[in-house]
Parts: sequence; C-alpha cells; structure tokens
Amino acid sequence: MNKTINFRLPAEWEPHKSTIICWPHQKEDWPRKFAPIQWVYCEIIKNITNGELVRIIVQSHSQRTKIVNYLTRAHIDLTNIEFIYAKTDRSWMRDISPIFVKSENETIALKFDFNGWAKYSNCKKDRNIPMVLSNALEIKMIEAKYKNKTIVLEGGAVDSNGCGTLITTEECLLDNDVQPRNPGFTKKDYEKILEKYLGIKNVIWLGKGIAGDDTHGHVDDLCRFVNKNTVVICSEKNPSDENYIPLKENLERLKEAKLEDGSKLNIIEIPMPRPIYFDNLRLPASYANFYITNNAVLVPTFNDPNDRIVLNIFKEMFNDREVIGIHSVDLVWGLGTIHCLSHEEPL
Repeated sequence: MNKTINFRLPAEWEPHKSTIICWPHQKEDWPRKFAPIQWVYCEIIKNITNGELVRIIVQSHSQRTKIVNYLTRAHIDLTNIEFIYAKTDRSWMRDISPIFVKSENETIALKFDFNGWAKYSNCKKDRNIPMVLSNALEIKMIEAKYKNKTIVLEGGAVDSNGCGTLITTEECLLDNDVQPRNPGFTKKDYEKILEKYLGIKNVIWLGKGIAGDDTHGHVDDLCRFVNKNTVVICSEKNPSDENYIPLKENLERLKEAKLEDGSKLNIIEIPMPRPIYFDNLRLPASYANFYITNNAVLVPTFNDPNDRIVLNIFKEMFNDREVIGIHSVDLVWGLGTIHCLSHEEPL
C-alpha cells in the first residue's frame, strides 16, 4: 500500500527560494504598448532581487542577450538572476507554472492541466512549463488527477492562508458554459481535490470576479489573504459601476465565512481604481493583484487618486516589508498585472 502524502500549500508571505517570471514576448498581449512593458518588468525584477533570486524564463539565447541589456541599463545586479530556456505561448507564470506545495521539508511541483483559460487555443507550449520547471529546479513533479482525469486549475484561481483555508470563486471553477475548466465538477469535487493536493480543509466560495477579467473570475484580482486570518477585498462605492453589486455580495459572503479553526475573518476593504478601458474593453485594473516577496510587497498602481490610499493601507498591514507601487497602466493592457506574471518558489 502506498503511503499517503500530506501536502501543504504555503502562503505567499512565507519565505521564498525564488520568484519565477517569464520575460514578455507575445506582443499581441499588449497591443501598441509592448515597448514600455520591458521596463515595467525591469522595475518589478529590481524590487524582487533585493530579497531573493529571480528565475527568468527566456525563449532563446538571443532574447537572453536583449534582456541582459535591459537589466544592465536599469542598473539591476545580475548576481541574483538565473535564466531558464523554454518556449512559452505567453508570460503569465501565475497560471502556467506548477503549484508548489510542501511535503514535510520537500518542495513538490504539482502539475495541473492548463487550457488557455478556456479561451485561447494557443497554449500548447505553456502546458509544458510544469515539466520544464520541475527539471530546472530539480524537484519532483506530480500530475494532479481526479477520477482518472487531468484537472485544470490556474494559480490565479485560488489564494490560501497556508493553514488550510483557501478562497476561490464560483464564476471561475463552476462555470460550464462560458469558460469551463472542468465541466461537471461540483463544489464537493473541488473540495476533495483541494484537500488531497493542496492540504485545504476549508474552502471559502465567493461569487463573481471583477469586470474585465478575461480569466472569468480569478480570485487574485478580487480577494487575497495578507496573513493567516486577514483578507483584503476590493470594494466599489459607485452604485452605477458594474462591479458594485458583485463586490458587495462577495463582501457579505466573507462576513459569514469562517477560517479552518472556526474563527471569523478579519476583513479589510480596499477601493477599486477608476475604470480603465482599451477601445471598448474594460481592463481588469485591481489593487488586489499585488505580489508578496521576501522583502517587499509590490502593488499595482494606476495613476489614480486611490493609489496613495491603498499603498498606505498596505503599509499598515505589512510593517515588516517595504511597500512599493508599480506603475501598471500599461501592464494591465495585457489583462493582468504583477501577481499574474509572477510565481513564488517556496523555500
């Protein structure tokens, strides 16, 4: 009989061995905005390398040469940077990376399937990234299956406190019509999967994600843990905004939710920035897409009056880390920002 392996999904604020990103190369993701994106990445990398290794996935040796030029011109110390060669379709590491879990002191790469958010067919290369990283990092990879079927699950669809509680949305995981991940899966199916592979004992189900999110409901644009018993959730005060009712309903759900030990959540509301549009498409601009590194918290900013309010809220929550705003008006044209493009490797 095989020994049961007990997995635990670490919280993002726990120590990292590295942060993994993929240098952007899909120009269509940032129409007419690709040029400045390279410098936004430099700013992100600079503020991560102060506290941990950054592993950058590159498509080729020629691309690596160009990247080194960018990093050097941005005065970034290359000693805390490592390059991994791999072909990808896009650069959104939060979703195409394996989900890293701990089994005692061992880090394991969990390979979930990826179907391009059930929206983009060109995702074949991205589906290979868990194997690429398992080999590059020299860690064991396990393919997640349920009832002998592969499971589609993106990192941006879930957020955990590291103690057994996880937040997700019904819009993303339970949808069978618009962008289905695992058609026919129920809440009970997911709860069994999340317990087996991520060590989750308690799932908090929110409703819809934010307007403009082309992933169809990722929780990392909506609500995130900032410590083991505290979450931040986006709040919209304008009743005519399309986010107003869904965000209000999610807040009510959180107020009724319990943690794994039966206690209530501490809930901190953060405002939404003013709507940002590309042509007639609303973009998923959200302060909830922050990323916690060993030394800092990187928060997307949008040239908005609420930028300063949110940064001050984060400074109060993270008095052990530097809170740094990253200009993301260009970045969000790619329909994602800082958390979407990064993935932590736990220590």
